[in-house]
Amino acid sequence: MENLITGERIADLLTAKSVEYGQKKMFGGLCFMVDDKMLIGTYKGGVMARVDPAEAENLVNRPGASQMIHGGKPMVGYLFIEPDGYETDTALSFWVEKCLEFNPKAKASGKKKT
Repeated sequence: MENLITGERIADLLTAKSVEYGQKKMFGGLCFMVDDKMLIGTYKGGVMARVDPAEAENLVNRPGASQMIHGGKPMVGYLFIEPDGYETDTALSFWVEKCLEFNPKAKASGKKKT
């Protein structure tokens, strides 16, 4: 239920900023895509944020933020945010904005060949 509410809050913020986005079910949550690149998403009761890797080291010092680990390895440029790190609209808006700042520089994942 938390993922659904958080997803609605993210969608509302993107809509308020007039950002064109798509949604995909990924990683057991809802991923928001901008320009065919992952922007931000719900993940395991929290939020997965795609941020500038150069800023990630400082951003992990924010409340609720930590480096994303997948398969035992750190995911460069991805942070996991616990609910206490985005419980207010201001806090969630901060993360959405950080993701939007990095999105134009982010590389799209290659399409898998079938």
